[in-house]
Amino acid sequence: MNDPEAVAEARAGAFTAAEDGSHWSFDGALTFDNAAAVLTAASALELPRSGRIDLSNLSTVDSAALAVIFSLQRRAKAHRRKLVFEGIPPMLASLARVYGVEALI
Repeated sequence: MNDPEAVAEARAGAFTAAEDGSHWSFDGALTFDNAAAVLTAASALELPRSGRIDLSNLSTVDSAALAVIFSLQRRAKAHRRKLVFEGIPPMLASLARVYGVEALI
């Protein structure tokens, strides 16, 4: 793949809601390059009924992933809901530890 747009598309990630709306999952990358688009797309999804969001298929992260997580938490709090992030990849856990926000995810 020499086309930069094709490479970016292949690396882009997205939240998807389970058919029954019980939980979300994320697949792909979540970085500065796509965080705004991911957050915009997520805003169109109903919050998961169980509050569970599976991040085990998160492939590439940077600190923008933390910003997206915190934004989702603010949205849930505004709706008096709580989110639980599961399957947090080691790289994301490490970033949270470095920024001192590990307890928040």
